[in-house]
Formats: sequence, C-alpha cells, structure tokens
Amino acid sequence: MKQLLILILISTMLSNCKDKPKSEDIKAHVEEPTVDNVPFDWKGANVYFLLTDRFNNGDTSNDINFERTKETAVLRGFEGGDIKGVTQKVKEGYFTDLGINAIWMTPIVEQIHGATNEGTGNTYGFHGYWAKDWTAIDPNYGTKEDLHELVKEAHSKGIRILLDAVINHTGPVTEKDPVWPNDWVRTDKQCSYDNYENTVSCTLVANLPDIRTESNENVDLPPQLVEKWKAEGRYEQEVKELDEFFERTGHPRAPRFYIMKWLTDYITEFGVDGYRCDTVKHTEPFVWEEFKTECDYAFAEYKSNNPEKVLDDNDFYLVGEVYNYSISAGKAFDFGDKKVNYFDNMFTSQINFEFKWNAKQMKIEKLFSKYNEILQTDLKGFSVLNYMSSHDDGSPFDPMRKKPLETATKLLLAPGASQVYYGDELARILKVDGAEGDANLRSFMKWEDKVNNSEILSHWQKLGQFRAKHPAVGAGEHQMLSESPYLFKRTYKKGDVNDVVAVGLELGVGEKALDVSQVYKDGTALHDAYSNQDVTVVDGKVKINSEFDIVLLEKK
Repeated sequence: MKQLLILILISTMLSNCKDKPKSEDIKAHVEEPTVDNVPFDWKGANVYFLLTDRFNNGDTSNDINFERTKETAVLRGFEGGDIKGVTQKVKEGYFTDLGINAIWMTPIVEQIHGATNEGTGNTYGFHGYWAKDWTAIDPNYGTKEDLHELVKEAHSKGIRILLDAVINHTGPVTEKDPVWPNDWVRTDKQCSYDNYENTVSCTLVANLPDIRTESNENVDLPPQLVEKWKAEGRYEQEVKELDEFFERTGHPRAPRFYIMKWLTDYITEFGVDGYRCDTVKHTEPFVWEEFKTECDYAFAEYKSNNPEKVLDDNDFYLVGEVYNYSISAGKAFDFGDKKVNYFDNMFTSQINFEFKWNAKQMKIEKLFSKYNEILQTDLKGFSVLNYMSSHDDGSPFDPMRKKPLETATKLLLAPGASQVYYGDELARILKVDGAEGDANLRSFMKWEDKVNNSEILSHWQKLGQFRAKHPAVGAGEHQMLSESPYLFKRTYKKGDVNDVVAVGLELGVGEKALDVSQVYKDGTALHDAYSNQDVTVVDGKVKINSEFDIVLLEKK
C-alpha cells in the first residue's frame, strides 16, 4: 500500500510538471543567434546600381574616344565616369560604409561609335546598352586591366561585381555603325507590346536592330566584326575561341550563342559574380535557360581555375529585367495572351517594379508582411530586387528627394534584396533643367553632397551595414512583435546558421522600453546598431535612450 501511494505521488508530480512548466521552460522557444559571421545570401543582398559613365571619373585621359565629339542633348553624351572611378570608391571604403555587398554596373562592352538623332538632339551610347562589339571593353570605360583590378579590389572587401548582359539587340545604326547582316538582326517590325509575339519578335523601338534570338541557323560573323578584329590583330584568336566554344557545346552557330560565348568570357576571365539581364521579356524564355547553363559552366570553370580567388560557394547570380514584373504576380509574368515563369531554370531573382508603389500606398507593416508572405511561399528559394529609383523608371518614389530617410528605411529593411540607385544615399535629385525623359535620372554623381547631406548618408550607412551584416533582414522570415511601439523580428536559418535581429521603428526620441522576450533571453547582451549602444535584456525588455526613433538590435 505504501509503495502504491508513492507511485501515485510521483505520477501526480510528473503530470503537474507537464501542465505547469517552469519559467525557464516557457522561454525555451526563443531562438538565439548561433554564429557571429553569417554567410552572404543573394536573396537578401544590398546591390548598388550605377551608370558606369556617370558615377566617378577615375581617369580623365579616356574621356573621348572614336571622335565622339558632337554636341549632344542634355545628359545624352559621355561624361567621363569609368571603371577606375568605381575601383577608387571601392578602395576608399565608400561601398563598405554603405553596407553594399554587390555592385551592378551598366554594360561596359564597346558601344557604337556614332551618335543617333531621334528628335531630342544627338545621343551617344554612354549608358552601355548599344553594343558594337561584345568582346571588347569600351575605352571610355577603361581596359581589361581596369576590370581585373576592380574585381580584385571588390572581392577583397567581400563585394560582388555584377555586369549587365544585353542579348536582345545591337546598337542603333549610324553613319559609323552599319547594320548587321539580315541573318543576325531584324529591323522591319517594331514592337506594339499588345501580346507575346509583338513583344518578342520585333524591335523595341525604331532603329534598334533586334537580334534573331529565335534562330537556330548557322550564321557567319558580321563582316564589320571580322574587319574590326583583323585591324586590331586578334581575328585568329577570336575565331579559335569560337571554334572551341561551339565544339564543346554542340550549339549551332546561331546569333544568340555567339553573344552568350562573348558574355560568359567575362566570367571565366575576370571572375564576375553575376549578370543583370536586360530586356528579358523581349527575348524567348528558352534563351535565358540556355544562358544560365553557359553562365553556370563558366563560373564553375573560373572557380576550378582560380580556387584562391573564390569568395564562397554561392551559385552564379542572374537577375532579370522583365519590365513591369511585380512581386504580386508570383513567378508568372502575364503578356495578356500568355504567362511565362522567368524564375525556374532561368533567374535567381527578378527586378520588382512594384515595390515603389507599395512603399507609397502601404503602411510599413503591411508592406513588410506582404513581401514576407510571398517570398516564403510562391517565391520560396528565389527573391526579388526591390528599388525606389532606377535608370529608366520615369516615376521614382521620390524624384525631388523630399523623403530620403523614409526611402532608405523602407527599402533597406524590406524583405527581399535591395537595389540602391547611385545617389539615393546623397539625395541626388532626379530632375534636371533641360533634360528630357530618362536623362533626368542619369545626372553625374554629386560627390560634394557627401558633406551637404551627411545626415542622410549616415542613415543609409547604418541601415545598409545592418542589412549586410545580417541576412535575416532581407532573406529571413518577418514577424511583427508589437504594433505600438512598432517592433518586428527577422529570423534566418540555413544549415547551422541562425541569424536573428529585432528592429523598432517610429519609436520617438528619448527613452524607449521594448519587449524583446520573444527574441532574446534575459541576460542577453545586445547592441543597438543605430545609436551604437550596448544594452542587456532584463525581464524580457531592453531600455534604450537615444535621439533616434529607430532601434536595430543584434546580439553582441
């Protein structure tokens, strides 16, 4: 009988333990960060996008080439920016201070030599999207040696380099730039954009020859390239490399495969980390599947041949410009008569044209939770590249720069990858007297504004560095902890990596008491990366006294 009573007593005690856990067990769900050095993840990258010609002039000796000396319309000519100018800012730590971990540059291949005049005055190919020779770097931008140095210096600081791939078209026809052969390009049909075919099998605008990317017919090299390469003394070498490429791949000598060979050479020779692909929806989807295959092969070749230069085990990054793609559509882009998924087997990410509108129309929690939901479901394993302003979007979030702090807060703390357009961080105004159309978006970087707008720059730097340090910010899962004060957490898990941060916004200045019991255990030492203060969790809360209304909490 005595033994039975003891057994009943023990059973009761165990039952009570299950029903009423100890206080330390209640907080067992709190997931602490487990590593200090978290890996880079493209899904949450902080990408700086710049027009190579408009960012920084590092070498004034290359400002004029090919007699590009005609007077142009406002902001329609070359202005001196070059690869050396980008490298200079990498070395100075400008991008590191901004928390940038990838730089996307407009195309650097050799541009048409002549100018076009389509009613707005003369225009040169300063922007890089009017290719004449994919195998050469335009001397206005620099040399191969310059590109080698840029990649080396950027990689030494953990910054990836993205180039810009154009497969859709050559540059316009000018008095110095004859049209390519008819088996290479079409010039007779201009896109009307009212269905799939009238978006793909046509020229984007008048006088922009469309590469016959659908063709599988063998074609000879354009005679103008043959003549050019012979004059430069490299014809035999270029032909030898093409022969090797087509023998290895088994591809027909069709126009698109020539261009793919030329573009992937920048991977195997220089070790660039990714491509932003231009005019994606104007080119057949299978082209991008083929391009991905060739890029992956080239990247693997580069890593195999240069093991000491490999940054990490990330795949080659491909982000597509499907003009007007929106995250709300998930993986599908709707042409009206046809839907196309440009993610699977094609792109790591897509530029998200919707973000700036969401940022205008939504309260911040609704914005963040919407993006989290889509990225964790429909786009799981992929990402989007969000932006507030860009080089060809005539409706930026804040063209007159009246809301530069809000711009940074929403962009850099949103789920997904972020695209900082050059000058966003210095409030470069996107309206220029005398400029027309997209020229307003492409003024030269005003470096003197580093002093004039130092508080704005500081805000971009703090948020950018926090994002770069924590993949949880862009690639993690979002969860609101409290509506007032507004506090949320982001959690990132990959393998044995567990990155957790907590962020408070619109908190007011002065003393702030924040309940972080769902994120950090009592006694945890934390750092507020915005005010640069150290705090400790006591009774589930942290108290911070600062002149800022933002708190960026990370484990020390």
